[in-house]
Amino acid sequence: MVAGSIDAHPATAVPRTLFMGSFPPRECGIATFTKDVVDSFDRAFGTKSEIIAIDEPGGNVRSYAPEIVARLQEDDRGSYGDIAHIVNAHPAEMLNIQHEYGLFGGELGGWLIDTLKLVQKPIALTLHTILPEPSEAMLRVTRELAENVNCLVALSQTGRSLLENVYGIDPALLRVIHHGVPDVPFRSTDSAKAEFGIGQRSVISTFGLISRGKGLEFAIDAMREVVRHHPEALYLILGETHPVVRRREGESYRESLQAMVVQYGLQNNVKLIDKYLDFDELVSYLAATDIYLTPYLNPTQIVSGTLAYAVGCGKAIVSTSYLYAQEVLARNRGFLCEFRNAESIAQNLRALLDDSGLRRSTERRAYRFGRQMTWPHVADAYGRLFDELVPPVRAGLQLVSRA
Repeated sequence: MVAGSIDAHPATAVPRTLFMGSFPPRECGIATFTKDVVDSFDRAFGTKSEIIAIDEPGGNVRSYAPEIVARLQEDDRGSYGDIAHIVNAHPAEMLNIQHEYGLFGGELGGWLIDTLKLVQKPIALTLHTILPEPSEAMLRVTRELAENVNCLVALSQTGRSLLENVYGIDPALLRVIHHGVPDVPFRSTDSAKAEFGIGQRSVISTFGLISRGKGLEFAIDAMREVVRHHPEALYLILGETHPVVRRREGESYRESLQAMVVQYGLQNNVKLIDKYLDFDELVSYLAATDIYLTPYLNPTQIVSGTLAYAVGCGKAIVSTSYLYAQEVLARNRGFLCEFRNAESIAQNLRALLDDSGLRRSTERRAYRFGRQMTWPHVADAYGRLFDELVPPVRAGLQLVSRA
């Protein structure tokens, strides 16, 4: 356990908040999300928030920035009680936790409940996974989480509906705050392509940590058909192998994808860029992208940060029809294809490449929808929620009823 200073900051227009989640330099989607939430919150309200980082086994050797005031050791049950005491002693008025079942120890991350029961401040729990057909164990754990917090935040309307109608959570506890996206202008890809030396090629891209669930083999297979009609097409697979996958199986999946590229003779049309992209690099690649592709294999996926970013940047999107894609790409904001079906992927990619007018109108619809999801809007939504949860009289620590 590593704890830092708990000296009080000057008062701000929003409650002083501690954030808890995985955090860079840990490489995972929740870490990126936590940093983006904190950064946007601090920009919006002029605060300097502090974070409790979640460390996986072996993560205690990681070096963090000064804003990390404590570390939760995922595999040490005693750490969960220690964190609660740190939260209670800290001058922050409330706690926001980024939740993923695999981030915490115990059955389905149930050890987190130890922390929630001991914390004497309002808690908002942001849920990144909400399964439409949960097991009895997941129902039990999720309901117990809800009983010990003041608010559950879903990242989509679909997620909120599942919590109410499938998990039986009191709707008064539920809020929807979208996954944040970059606040960037709607613009042509020409200048961004010039920066990468891509010229006028038609660029398709997928980004994020690579694992077998991403379905990239079907996307590469689809490129065979795309290239027959659009030999200028370039598919960029951006991102390194997920660290957990790399520890378990090395680079075998990436190597199998590279072998497919060679087998199909697509070396000039498919590039795997083995790099963990920072925010600026990611936005730059999206700016150069004509079509964004998510060929993911999990139909119950309730949120995708990569898809959200593509919507926010006003990209024409082709995606398999997982739950989050169905919601954000509705009303002709994108194109849905079948799971594990290279032909379906190719057909939708070709429709957008063949018709620039269709591509432009799809981009504009996505961009308009994405304006409500920009990080400034997300920060404002969290600020309003935190202000609602913290009692108007903010004097001393008091036990918060979660009945």
